[in-house]
Amino acid sequence: MGNEKWWKEIVVYQIYPRSFQDSNGDGIGDLKGIFSRLDYLKDLGIGAIWLSPVCKSPQDDNGYDISDYQDIDPMFGSLEDMELLIQEAGKRDIRIIMDLVLNHSSDEHPWFKEARKSKDNPYHDYYVWRDGVEGTPPNDLGSTFGGSAWEWVPELGQYYLHLFSVKQPDLNWENPKVRQEIYDMIQWWMDKGVGGFRLDVIDLIGKEPDLKITGNGPNLRKYMRELSKETFQKGDLLTVGETWGATPESAKLYSNPDGSELSMVFQFEHISLDEQQGKGKWDLQPLDLLQLKKVLSKWQTELKGEAWNSLFWNNHDLPRIVSRWGNDGEYRVESAKMLATLLHGMQGTPYVYQGEELGMTNVRYDIEEYRDIELLNLYKERIGQGYSKEDVMESIYAKGRDNARTPMQWDTSENAGFTEGKPWILVNPNYTEINAEESMNNPNSIYQYYKTLIQLRKEHEVIIYGDYELLYPEDTNLFAYTRTLGGTKLLVLCNFYGKIVPFQIPREFAGDKRLLISNYSDGVSENALRPYEARMYLLG
Repeated sequence: MGNEKWWKEIVVYQIYPRSFQDSNGDGIGDLKGIFSRLDYLKDLGIGAIWLSPVCKSPQDDNGYDISDYQDIDPMFGSLEDMELLIQEAGKRDIRIIMDLVLNHSSDEHPWFKEARKSKDNPYHDYYVWRDGVEGTPPNDLGSTFGGSAWEWVPELGQYYLHLFSVKQPDLNWENPKVRQEIYDMIQWWMDKGVGGFRLDVIDLIGKEPDLKITGNGPNLRKYMRELSKETFQKGDLLTVGETWGATPESAKLYSNPDGSELSMVFQFEHISLDEQQGKGKWDLQPLDLLQLKKVLSKWQTELKGEAWNSLFWNNHDLPRIVSRWGNDGEYRVESAKMLATLLHGMQGTPYVYQGEELGMTNVRYDIEEYRDIELLNLYKERIGQGYSKEDVMESIYAKGRDNARTPMQWDTSENAGFTEGKPWILVNPNYTEINAEESMNNPNSIYQYYKTLIQLRKEHEVIIYGDYELLYPEDTNLFAYTRTLGGTKLLVLCNFYGKIVPFQIPREFAGDKRLLISNYSDGVSENALRPYEARMYLLG
């Protein structure tokens, strides 16, 4: 085929370090904690770990405000701990993918401390400044976190740009010195043996603030190609860009098979399907399965041969998928397995978020127990606007980011085996039933099912490289598709809901077929699919 790459053939596991495993009893997960769980991840079969940010940071935005790109935040450990983690993961054939924030730094980064000293300071031009008068920003560009994207610095008589928090000044990519500093830093990490990078909001680096262009600015492609040429292309890396505004057309540029930019991007079109059109994620509406089929199938077919998909249901910013689009009550196990089958059968690199492989669920806490700044701001804002507390809490239960950030559930001991101290955020009380220890000892657990799905990718090239075709596009219960590679065909059948659906396997698949995996352990019916039933067949 000529387009084989290691990063197409593995499954990536995302760790939110603060919530994964604490090694020193301070209630916060750390690198030594991750190190102690490498054998668990090896057993699961994953090929790379994506770490949410661990670089030095004042933690104004959960580490996405970096004050030193070449050091580790003491909360998580030391640079030596990081080097050891890279080495020990490598011994288990697991690569470490780092989360890099190249659009902005922390205002506590030495560059910015210098930049705000004077207009003549050599570091001043590392950031985006505009002259002005106090109280009248250069334009009405808004920050993602609310308010103006411009912050007044009286001693300079200038504003600086921050598309996110006021403590996250945007870097000036127009300055070649900034770009060179970034390339040198990336090369430094590559020399330490990291296996790749996830690039936070990378589609913003080509911004033109005077024209109020933030995403996909006119210089974006130029910067992306230079970044790749000066760094990524000097190694064999997995690189994935976070691109909220990506379309299949722009994804083909980002992840062109010629390797001129990135391996793949995260696109989020499917993730907004259960929110009211034109509103935000907090304004809920039921998922339309036909829309989900349409969106996922579009990305499967349009990227074929021209780019590569990343496949995910969960991450550190999203609610737990089994609570969101599955059934976290009566059919928690079946629906979690169904959603996994649906995703892992597609073309692309699957990402598993910590605890997803256990079927961890959303939480319903009192407002005092939540920690996420976005969620707490929303609560304050909506109560102030006259929304009922009940309505606001329903939105938070459904979509709050803390759903994903509760501690990993390892066993039935206190705090789920996450910490011997007081956890930084409350553990989900259901850890006594849902935990890794129980799952690893139960042959029918969600964990064992994920392990099998990951192993099937290693055994069947059709799962990695086969062409995708959607079946029954108008069926409101089934999500079914095939994958084809040469004379081999994969058939994936998923009953998306909690009712029995009459179903006959199409005649062309009725012959010589082998059931690779099913989420019911007591055989399959030729005439129906049970609630949330999923099957994967190999033909030919």
